[in-house]
Amino acid sequence: METIRELAKFSNGKELNIKYPISLCDRDGREVYYEDSVGFWRKCEFEDGKEVYHENSDGFWWKREYDEDGYQVYCEKSTGYRWRREYKDGKQVYHENSDGFWWKREYDEDGNQVYYANSVGAIVDNREPVDMTMAEVIKELGRNVRIVG
Repeated sequence: METIRELAKFSNGKELNIKYPISLCDRDGREVYYEDSVGFWRKCEFEDGKEVYHENSDGFWWKREYDEDGYQVYCEKSTGYRWRREYKDGKQVYHENSDGFWWKREYDEDGNQVYYANSVGAIVDNREPVDMTMAEVIKELGRNVRIVG
């Protein structure tokens, strides 16, 4: 990407006398470009009021995605690290990242966490037991069941 300094040079070698730092903002007052006198720059992009992209002259960048409720559901960085999240009724119920780690949660009707499990084997299960008939168990499993023992 060309910097403001590079764009301000004329073909005869002269350049505009620009006062640094330069900060450009969008119509909502959010900074979308910044450049200092030594050539460091950064730029940002916004959608629906949320920052969705950031990049700088050091080569670092990240991008984010949001769901229809405004929750951040995806992030990816130039380092290769990324993660994904899911939400239900305003609560984060799932997370996974590029390191292979994940966790999931369940909540009761009062919003209390009743279940947690993760990829390293931790499980905390405080869900209420469910009373079921054999026919309901078979329907839930999708196959016949034989009780043994």
